[in-house]
Formats: sequence, C-alpha cells, structure tokens
Amino acid sequence: MVDKERYPLLAKVGDPKDIRQMEIAELRDLSGEIRDYLVEVVSEVGGHFGSGLGAVELSVALHKVFNTPEDNIVWDTGHQAYPHKILTGRKDRMKTIRKLDGLSGFLKRSESPFDAFGAGHATTSISGALGMALGQAYQGRRNKTVAVIGDGAMTGGMAYEAMNNAGYHKADLVVVLNDNQQSIDDNVWQLSEFFTGLTTYPEYNKFRGYVWELTGRLDSFGDRIRQIAGRLEEGIKAVVTPGVLFEALGFKYFGPVNGHNMHQLVKVFEMVKKYREPILVHVVSTKGKGYEPAERDHLKLHGATPFDKMTGKARSTGAKAPSYTKVFGKALVEIVEENKSVVGITAAMPDGTGLNYLKDSHPDNYYDVGIAEEHALTFAAGMATQGVVPVVAIYSTFLQRAFDQIIHDAALQDLHIVLALDRAGLVGADGPTHHGTFDLSYLRMIPNMVIMAPKDEIELRNMLHTAVEYKKGPIALRYPRGAATGQPIPAEFETLPIGVGETIREGADVALVAVGKMVEYARLAANMLINDNVDAGVYNMRFVKPLDEKTLDEIAANYDRVVTLEDNSVVGGFGSGVLEYFADRGYKHDFLRVGLPDRFVEHGTQDELFERLEMHPEGIARRVREFCGVKKASRRAAN
Repeated sequence: MVDKERYPLLAKVGDPKDIRQMEIAELRDLSGEIRDYLVEVVSEVGGHFGSGLGAVELSVALHKVFNTPEDNIVWDTGHQAYPHKILTGRKDRMKTIRKLDGLSGFLKRSESPFDAFGAGHATTSISGALGMALGQAYQGRRNKTVAVIGDGAMTGGMAYEAMNNAGYHKADLVVVLNDNQQSIDDNVWQLSEFFTGLTTYPEYNKFRGYVWELTGRLDSFGDRIRQIAGRLEEGIKAVVTPGVLFEALGFKYFGPVNGHNMHQLVKVFEMVKKYREPILVHVVSTKGKGYEPAERDHLKLHGATPFDKMTGKARSTGAKAPSYTKVFGKALVEIVEENKSVVGITAAMPDGTGLNYLKDSHPDNYYDVGIAEEHALTFAAGMATQGVVPVVAIYSTFLQRAFDQIIHDAALQDLHIVLALDRAGLVGADGPTHHGTFDLSYLRMIPNMVIMAPKDEIELRNMLHTAVEYKKGPIALRYPRGAATGQPIPAEFETLPIGVGETIREGADVALVAVGKMVEYARLAANMLINDNVDAGVYNMRFVKPLDEKTLDEIAANYDRVVTLEDNSVVGGFGSGVLEYFADRGYKHDFLRVGLPDRFVEHGTQDELFERLEMHPEGIARRVREFCGVKKASRRAAN
C-alpha cells in the first residue's frame, strides 16, 4: 500500500474521478508525489523510467480534463504510461510491474479498462485512436479519443499515414505530441531540431496571445483586427512554427505548451475538448523530469535495472560474461576495420543493438533511420545494390514490422543484406510485445533466406563473419538477450560452411536436435538423463535454413526418437522444418518438438518463463523421459 504519510494526496487517488475535483495547486502537489513514488518503485524493481517522469503532469492533466475511461486515452508504446497506471487504480501493485504474474510494463487492455489500446511497439497510437474515434462516430457515440505520442515515435511513417487519414475524415481526434527531444537514444527526427529552436524563442506565441487579448476588448473593430491578424498569423506560422506541417495534414495546431505547467496543460485540454475535428497539441517536456540522474543520463535511465535512488547508479549484480549484444557490436567493429564496405543500420536503437560501438569508432559506417524498420530494410536493399554490405541490427520483435520489405526488397532481388536479430526468444520482463518468438517461423518461409542461430558467443562472431562474407543473398542470424556463456574469444574469425552443424555428443536412445540457446539446455538435459538410463545424443544444427541434411539423415539412421529444441514458436519454426524433412524422406520416427507454445507468453524473468514452460534443462529432461519411457539400461549399455 502507498504510504499515507509520504504520499497523502496519492493515497486518496484510487480512480481518475478522485482528481477531477482537485484544484491546480493540489494537482501540482499530486504530480510531485507521483514522481517521488516512481523513483521509489523503479529504483527497487526496475522498469521504464525517464519517459514516465517526463509525462507526470501530462498524465494528471489528461485524466483531470477527460472523462476516462469513457473517453479514451491511447498511449504510444507505454514507456510514458507508468503515471497513468498509478492514477488508474494500480498504484498499490506498481512494485509487481514486469514481474511474473504482476503488472505489465506496457499498456494492456486485459489489465485495466483505462488501457484503451494495448501497445509495446512505437507509432501505433494515432492509427489505433483514429480507428476508435471513427468507430464511435459510426455507432453514434461522442466520447473523446486522445492519442499520446512521443519518445521519438514521430520518426515512424505510420504516424503520418494515420494523421493523413484522420485529416481526410475530419475525425474527432486529439493527438498529443509529447516532445521530449528524445527517443530511447538521441532523436533522429529532423523536425525535433526545429521544435527545440522554437521553444527557445517563444516570441511568436507571446505576440499571438497579446494580440488576441487586446483585440478582445475592442468590440466589432477588434473582430475586424482579429480577422486581419488571423490571416497574418497563417503566414507567420508558415515561416516560424511546425504547425504548418500538421495543419497541412488537416489538424488544428496548438502549441507549444509547457509539459510541466499544470495550469497551461489543463487550460489547453479544456479548450481542445470542445472541438470535433482533428487537433494536435504540441507539448514540450523533459525526459527524466524531477530526478537529476535521469535528466542527465536519459539513455541509461530510459529502462532501468534496480538502482540506488540517491545516486541513480545501478546496483551491482556481480561479475558476468558480456552480453550477446556487446559481443556482436564489438565483432562488427572488427569486421568494419577489415572491410570498409560493411555498414551498420539501426532503427533508433544503437545501444540496444550494440551498434553504439560502431557509431563511436566508425561513424561513417553507421546509420540510424529512426523508428522506421520498414524504411531500414528497403534503405539497406538500396545500399546493397551499390556493393555495400548492410548489417541491419534490429530486435527480433521489431523486425516483424518489416516483413514485406524482407521479402519484396531483399529476398526477391536476392540482395546481400545481413539481418542481425537481437533479443530472439524470450526476453523476460518486457513480455509478449517484446519476445522474439516468431522470427524463425516468418523467416524460414522466405525463399533465398539463410538463417543461423549461435550456441555461444564464439559462434555468434563466426556467424556474423560468415554472413558478411556470404554475398549470395539475404542472410540472418538471431541471438538471445542477456549474458553470453563466458567462452574465451579467439582473435580470429572462422568462416562456417553454410548448412553444416556439429555433433556435441552421440547417443543411442534419442537425438536432441537443437539450435541457438537451446543447444546448451539440451546438453545439460542429456547429462541429467544419463542417471535415468536414457542415452541422448546432442546435435547443434547451427542453421535453421538450409538444414544440415547429411546430419539429419545420419540421425534418422541411428535413432528411433527425435526431439527438436528451439526458443521460437513451435508453429512453423525449426522443429517444423525438421519434421517436414523427415516426412518428405519417408522417415518413420517418434517425434517431439520442444519450443514455445502456440500462445502469447506473458512477462517474467527469462529463467522463470523457461521453467514455467518446461523448457529449462530439468523440464526438457522430464519431457524426454516421458517421451522415451524410463529404461533400466540404455540400448548402448545393453549391447
């Protein structure tokens, strides 16, 4: 429960209706308490942080003015929405956020009626809100719909597609652009520089307010002056404000508004609430507002692990191996130093994908396209036509957005593009919107595509080197989130033969045929099975496409039972590919596919989720024992 002594106003808020009778001064104090509570919660349990701190006053003002949940507020991605969760009946559960069976770190319709539209990926808010607004109009309802977009999401083309359509339909829609001049990393939105300059020189807004106030006192003569001033204003806006862009799309523009001035926010929302046409409110805020470490280092505290709330420094978790992301990023730098035709491309995630190392060491070989995965792939395809080798580093879950571009612009033209899929498999606390659980399925079906998955950091480096040297078409490697295995890294790269795996150990009773992270889990499970007289062979296939047919034929000849293991959906993934191969060859084997179930997996730590799904070594061993039946002695021992 929220401490009533420390948070007297917040303790009284169980629902947005509780703040609608509060005066502006109380709302300011409430905002301070929410900010302090956010620091307390996230410093203890981790989570998205800086964006929420910057959206506290905005959240309070929106729920003050609009009649939620009857009026709909649609938040982009959800990074900004922790204050919204606190205000909508979930404050006492905030310390469960992103934990197993706890609150989601993003918006989730099943979690609360106030979460009008679920989101974990960026740039969806305006499209979703427009659909809601027109859906209400179609049914004769007149509730308001508000889309809140920010954190660099305006770099995504989907936002402009939605705004163009909203302007065409003259929809009853309010779009709030929460402009904090930041994405997860530095914003690559060209207009952000213009916005920043405008807020530094707000003379235009002062002049506009002065003219309207003065002429309002002059009766009919004042009305004529206002008409002249209105025409003059259109010309001034075309020169000095970004409003002309949005008004060209059919939106009435208001702003910029100070995102931390409660009086201004409430006043402008009360005003725009009366309109029945597309409105854009440009709010300027500070990411990390009110917590100096987060304001100073917006990247580090965008998504935070538990930290010391006095200093903002992460709590030590002890020494561990470098992450797969770091291994990839440093390997790419080594490759670029030897081959200047190689470039790295990211969609607004240089640090998240490890391309920050390339950005710092070889900036001419680095490109950030913003939150625009579709553009990233077609941009890379264009580069590939000119002899450049683009390495496109994108989270597995975000690459889903560029599926058509992978097919139409890369594979169909047989262009040499390297896809580096970070965060493949279960990512943990970010949950179903961020799990990389479908990439093997959606890539495997594409002609001309090669797909690899390393068992450790050495293979990751060698696969990246192999992909760059491949030159025959699109090629992908996918690897998990988190620390690698701690293997010593050789100084040299090795080129891997395409479609060739390796035998980890031979067995007699069952073949454990695995890719990626699951190879080590298979090895550990095989060791456990020895005690149950189950002799399991372990095979690291390395390639999901093309499959190692020679090894599969040998497995078919030497085993009656085959188990495939992958951290991808069992539907259409690696196991499906092996099963298809066996069926096509007429092999008759008992077959078990171990993979992620045909449903969305909720959030929790990676270890918790693997255990719950019985995909950790102990769970695999149990499933294999059940599949085989526990014998008194293995076939090999009997012989």
